[in-house]
Amino acid sequence: MSLSQVIGIVSGGASGLGAATAAAIVRQGGRCIVADLPSQHHNFLRLAASSCAAATRTASHDGTVLAFAETDVTSEAQVSAALDLAEEHFGEPVNVCVSCAGIGMARKTLSRQKDDETMLKVHSLVDFSKALTVNTIGTFNLARLAAHRMARREPDPEGLRGCIVNTASIAGFEGQKGQVAYAASKGAVISMTLPLARDLASHGIRVMTIAPGLFKTPLLENLPEKVQAELGSMVPCPSRLGDPVEYSRLVVSILSNPMMNGETIRLDGAMRMPP
Repeated sequence: MSLSQVIGIVSGGASGLGAATAAAIVRQGGRCIVADLPSQHHNFLRLAASSCAAATRTASHDGTVLAFAETDVTSEAQVSAALDLAEEHFGEPVNVCVSCAGIGMARKTLSRQKDDETMLKVHSLVDFSKALTVNTIGTFNLARLAAHRMARREPDPEGLRGCIVNTASIAGFEGQKGQVAYAASKGAVISMTLPLARDLASHGIRVMTIAPGLFKTPLLENLPEKVQAELGSMVPCPSRLGDPVEYSRLVVSILSNPMMNGETIRLDGAMRMPP
């Protein structure tokens, strides 16, 4: 896929891994819809100001290379509206979909009450369901609706119409204590990769998943520097937190290499999570 021909949608695209990916698409000459919650619009404005200044070309009738769509990835209507916006701004359906929207939580299946250690608190089913709804169902919702739009495109000389890149986590392989909901949701994303790729192969749509380790996303950036350094020291090599730009580089590599399909790639500096 020529990156200058990318019309992408990136969920969770206003910050962290998603923002780095949207910026990378624009830097390569592509166009992108940033699909995120309304509360992230201020982050999108900062992203647009920096990315559009670095864009190699304008891409729509009004020069737009980035556009914001208020999107809850669990909503069929809102995801469809974001995909409609891509066609409205850029004149054709998306050919790239990157899912970075997600939530994290720390809850043990059973935990002791702080005020009375003799009492046990059981994991909330609501919290477990929320993790799967956002991280798993939200990822599938965007993938299925984006694939429907991609299937309408004219194929390239190799018969390809698009590429979907989902985001899991190394927690999907080695979930830690308190990560039962998060690990389950990300493990499901990993498990969807090959069936999605097989389902969509006849339509010329590739599907890949990236499983990041510890990255300097907004969640970790709010931690004290000492804590960030301690977390980074757990990574064998390089011994630091990952930079979202490094995630975006892998997305670019996936888009550029048509033989990458149906696989989950760990991006973790050889880290294996301890219990």
